Amino acid sequence: MHFLPGVQRNVQAMDPPGIKKKKIAIIGGGLVGSLNACFFARRGFVVELYESRPDIRSSSVVHGRSINLAVSHRGREALKAVGMEDQILSKGIPMKARRIHTLSGKRYSIPYGTKSQYILSVDRAYLNKELLSAVEKYSNAKIYFEHKLLYCNVKSGLLTFSRADQISKEVACDLIVGCDGAFSTVRKQFMRQTRFNYSQTYIPHGYKELRIPPKDGDFAMEPNYLHIWPRNTFMMIALPNMDKSFTCTLFMPFEDFEKLTEGDQVLDFFKMYFPDAIPLIGVQELMQEYFLLPAQAMVSIKCSSYHIDSRCLLMGDAAHAVVPFFGQGMNAGFEDCLVFDELMNQFQNDFSICLPEFSRLRVPDDHAISDLSMYNYIESVDINEVNNLLVNLQKSHINILESHKDPPGLHRFVSYFLPTLSTTPLPEKLNASSPLA
Repeated sequence: MHFLPGVQRNVQAMDPPGIKKKKIAIIGGGLVGSLNACFFARRGFVVELYESRPDIRSSSVVHGRSINLAVSHRGREALKAVGMEDQILSKGIPMKARRIHTLSGKRYSIPYGTKSQYILSVDRAYLNKELLSAVEKYSNAKIYFEHKLLYCNVKSGLLTFSRADQISKEVACDLIVGCDGAFSTVRKQFMRQTRFNYSQTYIPHGYKELRIPPKDGDFAMEPNYLHIWPRNTFMMIALPNMDKSFTCTLFMPFEDFEKLTEGDQVLDFFKMYFPDAIPLIGVQELMQEYFLLPAQAMVSIKCSSYHIDSRCLLMGDAAHAVVPFFGQGMNAGFEDCLVFDELMNQFQNDFSICLPEFSRLRVPDDHAISDLSMYNYIESVDINEVNNLLVNLQKSHINILESHKDPPGLHRFVSYFLPTLSTTPLPEKLNASSPLA
């Protein structure tokens, strides 16, 4: 088996006939919560998925999060397990390399791996909508929108929600699964327990999003790349969309964002640092879109353990929010779902074994993802060093995934490519010789 050796992916029967089916309450109807609901529902559990927001499928705009996701091998394996990989792949754009935009306007490419390897640019809202619709195909699963969790008893499995009509609702369940994001209400109850470790770090950088529209009905740049404009203490990236636009994300220290208070200042800033992006975005569009939303903060969260007894479990950002400089946040959350599902196979759906085993396996792996994300962020601040590393590796024609040598910069190269293009447990690779060790 790919994640747990010796474990097959066939789904074990939940309970003997005549035994009452266990109820699973999943908090958070985002990407990880809705995927998790599919995993539990296919096992025959009674699944209730609770989401505080309205149904995003009835809304044309999803506020507050990037519309782009980079789905890597880890995420695809989880989608494959619930029969959704091909469906999602058909609506994504392969990105086979990073396309670096220099200040002089020159461009060069850094492949992700071999010619057949790539990551997938997928629309966040599309993926979330498809996962929600997949949940509803199971007769034993139900989604409750506009149900905000107020309190949960992680020992008894009792939850209290506030509904859209302001009436409270109490629910009893056999297992609570907290997939309610970086500011998880479920995790707050963990923090009342002894020996629960928690830390959070806000980085000095924030981000804003801009858009490059299609040009003459086609992409304005090469579509099969993750485009990057590295500029010392700040950078911009662009990911392709199915409508032939690009979503740009500008990462910059908050104090620099605060200096740009007028449209002309924004335009002058882009003329100095991103001159080739101005005609792509458009002058008026740039000056308008820049001020649509304030710069958004980015937080890294670590905690352990991920479970309490056999009653409550954390997954996704609720367990391990990461900064987005590694592109593995959602993929790690999806992998959480798959690993737990494989544990359920291995231990015949026994929560008393599966939950502590999940914490044992996932905490070191997720913490490694968090460390690598922060490490990539720190290196991004010194973009000149990163550029030199990538150019040197490119010139020497090193395929890091097949090479038996350790050239300078190997560990930094491996720290990106292994999590992206494989499902190798990270602590196995980040050994004492790693700069993170």
